[in-house]
Amino acid sequence: MASERPPTIDPVAAARWAQAAPAASPWLHEEVGRRMEERLEWIKRAPPDWADWEAVRGGLAAHARIVRRYPQARVHVVEPQPRLEAVAQECLAGSWWKRLTRGDQPDFGPLPEGGVQMLWSNMHLHMVADPQALMQQWHQSLAVDGFLMFSCLGPDTVRELRTLYAELGWPPPTHEFTDMHDWGDMLVHTGFAEPVMDMERIALSFATPERLLAELRELGANLHPARFPALRGAGWKETLLRALDTHLRTGPDGQLALSFEIVYGHALKPTPRAKVGEQTAVSVADMRSMLRGGRK
Repeated sequence: MASERPPTIDPVAAARWAQAAPAASPWLHEEVGRRMEERLEWIKRAPPDWADWEAVRGGLAAHARIVRRYPQARVHVVEPQPRLEAVAQECLAGSWWKRLTRGDQPDFGPLPEGGVQMLWSNMHLHMVADPQALMQQWHQSLAVDGFLMFSCLGPDTVRELRTLYAELGWPPPTHEFTDMHDWGDMLVHTGFAEPVMDMERIALSFATPERLLAELRELGANLHPARFPALRGAGWKETLLRALDTHLRTGPDGQLALSFEIVYGHALKPTPRAKVGEQTAVSVADMRSMLRGGRK
């Protein structure tokens, strides 16, 4: 069932990661954000208001690209963690931001219901223990006919590392990532319409095992409930470094290679339809949307 996914995320570990994630935009997040921003060429209607969900981790350079694309739009930034919100405010309120975007400082804090026409979330959903609850928040924040743009890691991510850990008899190195078809099912279940999903693979190469591990630490953490439950020793790390150097050195120029599956999603918030029953409750916002749709 799509409602049971993702099946291998420990909610406690996910909450801990949300609080401790580095306050920086990893290179891969910025690159995926750049590629997702190019997909906005397909959207003919410019949103007058849009929101960036977790802009610091999602990519501040990607955020700036969207601001330049929609220079007249009002910008909202949602950072659920106060630590990251402070970083976002500091980064986006400085003179460099105004020189780069020629725009005003974005709004921070919770989004009003139906307040934005585009919601942007880059490389975040795969670290969430209850993604459908988050999708519900997005759905409520979007205006009718607004749209969602998101990206996340797919199930083929770091398959080389998974194979290596299995060969060594170790617990999985990371939690499982959800397939793009299941993401589409979740979107429909949450109330979105016309989901469009696609994916691509990005291969990264690293000169040393140490650099590879440092990059992975910037990207995320292992949220698998069956992960190793205690601290590892120096001897285990030396074994890991040797194994990485031996088994993953298949990239160009003899570098270590890791592959990442990137999933992209796009969906609309349709005009609400009242369910027919003996008693039917419809919110004022939904009633207004239905009446506007009828006049059209």
